[in-house]
Amino acid sequence: MQNTQKTRMPTGIASLDPILGGGIPQGTLTLLLGDLGAGHYEFVYSSTVNILSAMKQSKDTSTFTPKKILYITFTRLEADVRQEIVQSFRTDEMNSEMEGIIFEDLSDLYFDRSIVPDSWYSHSNTLTRLQKRSEHANLFMRLAEIFAAAEPESMIVLDSITDIATQKALPNLWADLTAFLRGLQRLSKTRDLTIFLLLSRGVIDAANEIELADIADAVFLFRWEESTGSRRQRVMFFEKFRGVMPYLEEQDLVKFAVRISTTGGFEVSNIRMVI
Repeated sequence: MQNTQKTRMPTGIASLDPILGGGIPQGTLTLLLGDLGAGHYEFVYSSTVNILSAMKQSKDTSTFTPKKILYITFTRLEADVRQEIVQSFRTDEMNSEMEGIIFEDLSDLYFDRSIVPDSWYSHSNTLTRLQKRSEHANLFMRLAEIFAAAEPESMIVLDSITDIATQKALPNLWADLTAFLRGLQRLSKTRDLTIFLLLSRGVIDAANEIELADIADAVFLFRWEESTGSRRQRVMFFEKFRGVMPYLEEQDLVKFAVRISTTGGFEVSNIRMVI
């Protein structure tokens, strides 16, 4: 790819970065849209782990590693996410590597207006939770504070947009979500933030799914396909990639077979040409 293109952040996936000319252009808002178990979570886990390792090494002139890695959850426990990543990669160094991830748990704000009992998601008392609610007003205001405070050239994961999008029947929620993401897309450019949005495929209406895809700079689709012998095969598509898609289509690099292992994590294999 041409040297005039923006500096790229490696995905950390050795089999994918060369295809992308070194990685994802900095300041990209990427929607990882996936069938259940098709690999979008494994993509994020592999990317996070490998980038943490690369952050300890020297940089080259064509790519950069993020200053910080921030992982935001709405319903999942930090310990649960950490444990899932550790179990996905069976190496002795994994626990120490995980210390480089900064977690933000927004479950207090997410569940506070729901029927879920307080004891299921919070260890704080009622007064503390009320203070949090008055300080941050709502989930989107707290998210805005987190992104405003994020160090430029950071990598940020939202796990997951599914948690919010499935509540679109609530008054104004869908309008707030799409407006927030459009603002986030602008912020990613001015702060050089590389942002991954996780969304499970098929849980919201197709029109809503398309609207979220339209907001993002890039859309990576992870799905299952039938292969020889009626075996299921994970595949990954670049459905959209602003500034990069013309090159990918020119080189017939849009659809890939995917392999996931405990040693290599998420790997692209058997590059499939688009006919």
